[in-house]
Amino acid sequence: MPSGSVAFGDLTRAAYCPRQLYYARREPDRSIPDAQRSRIDLAFRYPELVTADDAALSDRPIDPSPTVYRERLRTLRDGGCRERFGVPWRSLANPDRTRAFLVGRSCHGIAHKVLSGDEAVVTQSGDHEVGSSVDDAGDADAGDPPIPCLVSPGTPPERGVWEPQTVRAVAIAKALAWEREREIPRVLVEYPAVGVVREVSLTVRTTAAYRRALRTARGIDGPPPRVSDDRCPPCEYRDRCGTETRSLRSRLGL
Repeated sequence: MPSGSVAFGDLTRAAYCPRQLYYARREPDRSIPDAQRSRIDLAFRYPELVTADDAALSDRPIDPSPTVYRERLRTLRDGGCRERFGVPWRSLANPDRTRAFLVGRSCHGIAHKVLSGDEAVVTQSGDHEVGSSVDDAGDADAGDPPIPCLVSPGTPPERGVWEPQTVRAVAIAKALAWEREREIPRVLVEYPAVGVVREVSLTVRTTAAYRRALRTARGIDGPPPRVSDDRCPPCEYRDRCGTETRSLRSRLGL
């Protein structure tokens, strides 16, 4: 492992809340909870789920109704995946690599899927600024670049991808670029519990967010300052963090 390499998960937490990362690093067991793992596993069962009946889907950890969930997967299968992302359904449903451990120059971790670039059809217009550190002169002869996928157990925002997941997606692209010695311009982010797929491109903005998180993760040597906002209620470390909620008595100086 390269010196100073940061785990993808640590970068995600650094982007969300540095203090949360500080506490997470002190945990003896940092494995994924079973409830989250079961939702991630849905991304590897699309061929089964897209044709499942209501009873079968009701037993799965999905958020929408079985009817809505099945319709979303069918939309992806019946051309939506190719039209929106230039990726055939078969590539998403049966990827070349699954749970691939990647080691880059600055970060490492798991890419849930790596799709073959040779089957992808580029549909995006305009140029994307890519932050890969490797200039592969043979890209033009090597086919389209592979497309890594990040699978999230959560739900997406109304548009796009949450910033911590954007940071993780860029980290995955950077590590795969280092492994393949070529630029990886985009990552797919799957939310299998809701049947939604989004895309993250490596742009000036997304690469800058990644670099900020990398600096933050590397620079933590003690408890970062507390925050007190809407990130706190769902945080698993809220009790030990000590975020203060001032009482009326303390505000009045009594």
